[in-house]
Amino acid sequence: MGMVFLQGLLVLAMIAVGVHYKGMAIGLFGAVGVFLFVLLFDVAPGPVPVSAMLIIMTVVTAAGAMQLAGGIDFLVAQAQKLIRRFPNQITYVAPLTTYAFCAGAGTGNIYYSLMPVIYEVSYANKLRPERPLALSTTAGQLAITSSPVSAAMAAMVGLLAPLGFKLTDILAITIPGAIASILVGAFVMNRVGKPLDQDPEYLRRLAAGEIAPPRSEGQAKPVTREGRLSALIFLAGVGFIVAAGIFEQLRPLVLVKGDLEEVDLSKLIQITMFSVAAAIVALCKVKASEIVKSPLFDSGMVAVVALFGVAWMANTFIAAHSDAIVGGLGELARQTPMMIALALFAVAALTTSQSSTTFSIIPIGIALGLSPATLAAMWPAVIGVCLLPTNGSQIATVEIDQTGSTRIGRAVINHSFLIPTLVFASVSVGVGLLLSRFY
Repeated sequence: MGMVFLQGLLVLAMIAVGVHYKGMAIGLFGAVGVFLFVLLFDVAPGPVPVSAMLIIMTVVTAAGAMQLAGGIDFLVAQAQKLIRRFPNQITYVAPLTTYAFCAGAGTGNIYYSLMPVIYEVSYANKLRPERPLALSTTAGQLAITSSPVSAAMAAMVGLLAPLGFKLTDILAITIPGAIASILVGAFVMNRVGKPLDQDPEYLRRLAAGEIAPPRSEGQAKPVTREGRLSALIFLAGVGFIVAAGIFEQLRPLVLVKGDLEEVDLSKLIQITMFSVAAAIVALCKVKASEIVKSPLFDSGMVAVVALFGVAWMANTFIAAHSDAIVGGLGELARQTPMMIALALFAVAALTTSQSSTTFSIIPIGIALGLSPATLAAMWPAVIGVCLLPTNGSQIATVEIDQTGSTRIGRAVINHSFLIPTLVFASVSVGVGLLLSRFY
């Protein structure tokens, strides 16, 4: 265990150094961590998060094209109509919308397409972007346990169905718990951090000219026909992905070694978002060569590099010690059955995978004789995937928030997503346990 502890400290140290140098440095020093694992500890490099990187790249390409066409201005103008009436509304609306979209599609990756809109609306209304962004990032991952089509749900249904506990039974427990936790999280986050106009880092960036001041109502850019059209094309692409996640009939079938198989949803997202970008270029007077100069594309590609390095390092560490990590926490759960929720949270934090955590810990709970309803109530604790700032959506969110309000602290664990993660875990599990008493 001494070696596991030492290498775990190496992971945290490299993240801390990367945070100190900011931007894509977190990815660069993550790659240094992989180099040290190979050179000093003879550990094989872990898997690279290729799918997540490609999804970010395709989404920010489409979002960058939409931004150049004026689509962001159109979306912000529509959202501002609601925000002006209820100044704190976006802190509730954004995470609930993200949760619904991600639950429908079965993947938290849908959040990448909503992220720029959430940020722009917050900043345009002089609201602290950290609040809705941190909540929405975490809500997108919580949605996995409320989605009838997610890979983690497929694993959970497969484990509980033999016990007579169906998909609808699981959803009847996880959905109310998730919604309650988001509402509580929004109430809490509205009181976190200083107002934007009093935040020292934001004021420093504003004074240094690193960020333009938010536009007032009188300065709002006029919405053009191309802007409106580009936003509608972008939203149509997102809508198609969500619908394909819900309705299997919409997923294209392709021949694979003579058999018809559905296109993987992550690949479908990539295909769709690149097609959206192409349609915006063709129909909205956007030069493809200019997309790389858009602020959204720039921040998105920084996030790709950051994710590449830091997730690669984390995966290298986990792959080398998965048996010790999962086995140790599993033994703890055997000794105290109610520790199953804690084990789910901790294993998810270390493996960054809801599916593998479900396969690892839920069978232990079944073997211990816990009721399926109790296990379903504890299952949302897999939101622990957001405990450490190594998730792609977290890194992308930090990069897109140009105000600096969404951040990863010098101690690594003190990041903007910590409070939503802890609130979501405690409230969703607590509400779920109350509901489980009716089964």
